[in-house]
Amino acid sequence: MFLSLLLSSFFTFVEYNVENVFDTRHDEGKQDTEFLPESTKQWTEKRYWRKLDNIGKAILSCSPDGVPDMVALCEVENDATLRDLTKRSVLRNAGYEYVMTESPDARGIDVALMYSPFSFKLIRSYGIGIKPIEKMRPTRDILYACGQLVGGDTLHVFVIHAPSRNGGEKASRPFRLCAAERLAQSVDSVRALSPNAKILITGDFNDYHDSPALLQLYRHDLKNITKDAKGQYGVKGTYRYKGEWNSLDHMLVSPAIYNKVESTFIHSPKFLLEKDKFYGGYLPKRTYKGMTYQSGYSDHLPLVARFRFE
Repeated sequence: MFLSLLLSSFFTFVEYNVENVFDTRHDEGKQDTEFLPESTKQWTEKRYWRKLDNIGKAILSCSPDGVPDMVALCEVENDATLRDLTKRSVLRNAGYEYVMTESPDARGIDVALMYSPFSFKLIRSYGIGIKPIEKMRPTRDILYACGQLVGGDTLHVFVIHAPSRNGGEKASRPFRLCAAERLAQSVDSVRALSPNAKILITGDFNDYHDSPALLQLYRHDLKNITKDAKGQYGVKGTYRYKGEWNSLDHMLVSPAIYNKVESTFIHSPKFLLEKDKFYGGYLPKRTYKGMTYQSGYSDHLPLVARFRFE
């Protein structure tokens, strides 16, 4: 009876675009000078460590019964920032391990996956490159990781930060479709070896749930479990632009774990929000508002899913 309860417990998964987690050192060949101590933003060591602690506090608050089992992060600069976040911030006692990409993105930002070794035993991980099409700049690699859950099953996780909407949604749409096709190919490769694989795909898609790139992924028998997720205080998406809530962040799963979903929600406690003086209501409290430092968190809110794996 005790073993049955132990092996049938909640698994909390968080996706969070943490908005520009840069250290204060220049990475050769990367356009990161905006986040240096001598820049206009005056990105100092003090501000860097406060940012890490703020992100850590946001993550810890996502799970009411302990630390989240797994956290996918978008917009983290390098291995040093993840090491500082997991080992030297307020998360240092959470015990997280991590894997991340090292991508050709011009600014040097990447995606990462933090996981509790008590919940997930990593088997392998690697980055999946996206070959640019015409007029497309090099973009973030897709992160793939697979590992063993407590009950013995294998979980396959993909983390994506799709190309942005710079230049307009229509003009940049082919770039996100390109990324979605590369992701779909990788998912199909997993299924070729394991047709009933437990697959979870998450990240910042820079698209809405009914955008062409997401619709393309749904055709590969993937379900969006967070398209109707809501938060507190009128929050209806992970991102707010000109008074309108929308979600650019999503979680998609294979049929093998669709019935394992207990709940999904956008995590929006008051401390992650500020009042929207122009449009009313609330919006995410960012680190900078324009060029003004305000010691916030991110322009996105965390997306949370709770599963019950056996």
